[in-house]
Amino acid sequence: QVQLVESGGGLVQAGGSLRVSCAASGHTFRRYAVGWFRQAPGKEREFVAGISWSGISTVYKDSVKGRFSISRDNAKNTVYLEMDSLKPEDTAVYYCAVDGKIGPATSDYAHGHLQEYDYWGQGTQVTVSS
Repeated sequence: QVQLVESGGGLVQAGGSLRVSCAASGHTFRRYAVGWFRQAPGKEREFVAGISWSGISTVYKDSVKGRFSISRDNAKNTVYLEMDSLKPEDTAVYYCAVDGKIGPATSDYAHGHLQEYDYWGQGTQVTVSS
């Protein structure tokens, strides 16, 4: 089983930056696609960014393109989400998730389909003040 722990959340002012991290235990990230999702109070959980197992492919929610950047360090079993130019509407609990389906090594792509992710962390709070 894969266990995920998010960290790095906090309170920042609009226009500021923050990097959240997702560390895995119990298994490695080597062949797993990973995604970041977020959920604001009273709203549904939504996709933010995804990265393929090798890191060669990434995909982003339209509203964060150019501001957020996802990366991974498979040797450290860690995935990062760098968030720049933060806006109050970015305020949410940010969750890391892993797609536990391991395909051929040539199947190396990112995706944002929430229902296809199998393992989830507990989340880290990101609050952006205006």
